[in-house]
Amino acid sequence: MKARFKYRIYPTPGQKYRLAKLFGCVRVVWNDSLAYCQQRYKSGEKKSTNSELQKLFITQAKKTEEREWLSEVSNIPLQQSFNYLNQAYQNFFKSTQGKRKGRPVKPPKFKSRKSKQTARFTKGGFKVGQNKVYLAKIGKLKIIWSRELPTAASSVTVIKDSAHKYFLSFVVEIQPEILPQTDNSVGIDLGIKTFATFSDGTKVDAPKPLKKRIKKLRKVKFVIIS
Repeated sequence: MKARFKYRIYPTPGQKYRLAKLFGCVRVVWNDSLAYCQQRYKSGEKKSTNSELQKLFITQAKKTEEREWLSEVSNIPLQQSFNYLNQAYQNFFKSTQGKRKGRPVKPPKFKSRKSKQTARFTKGGFKVGQNKVYLAKIGKLKIIWSRELPTAASSVTVIKDSAHKYFLSFVVEIQPEILPQTDNSVGIDLGIKTFATFSDGTKVDAPKPLKKRIKKLRKVKFVIIS
C-alpha cells in the first residue's frame, strides 16, 4: 500500500529561483501538450502517446529558440507531466463512461502560474540525506523531518503553495496495519446540534463556548463602551 509523507523545506534564494524555473518549465510542457491533444481531438485524431509527446515537447522543443530553456532543468519532472496528463484523460473518459465512481471528472485544464506549483522527481532525480534532500539541478534542500520515512521513497514531489511555502511530498510503500478483532465496536455520526451520536444510542452534546461566555462578553463590551 502506498502512502504520502509531507515535510516543510526551506530553499535558499538561489534554489527558489531554480525551483521557479522548474515549475515554469513543467507548466509549459503540460500546457503545450494539452493544447496539442485538444487540437487532435477536434480534428478527430487519437490522443498521442507519451513517447510521441515527449519527442515533440521536450526533445524537439529544446532545439527551438522559443523553448531552448527547457534544457536548464531536469528532464524527469518534465516527463512526469505526460504521465499526469495521460492519467487525467483516463479519469475523464472513465467518468463520462460511468466506469469511475464518485463525482464527475472534468477534462484536464491548463495550468496557471498563480495556482499551486508542483514538480515530481522519480528515482535517479533525488537523494534523501540526514538533514537535506538533493533534487537534480536544484541542489540540496534543507528539510525538517517531523517524522521518519518508514521505507525508501519511490518518488518525491516538490510543492510551492499559494502562501509561498515549500514542501516535499514522498511516496513510500507501507504494510497495512491489521487491527485485532473486537466485539466492542461502535458507529459514530457527527452532527451540528448533537456533536456525536453513537450506534448504541449514546449522544454527546456539541460544545457551546460562546453561550457559556456570553455574559462575560457583554460585561467586557459594556466596560469598553463606557
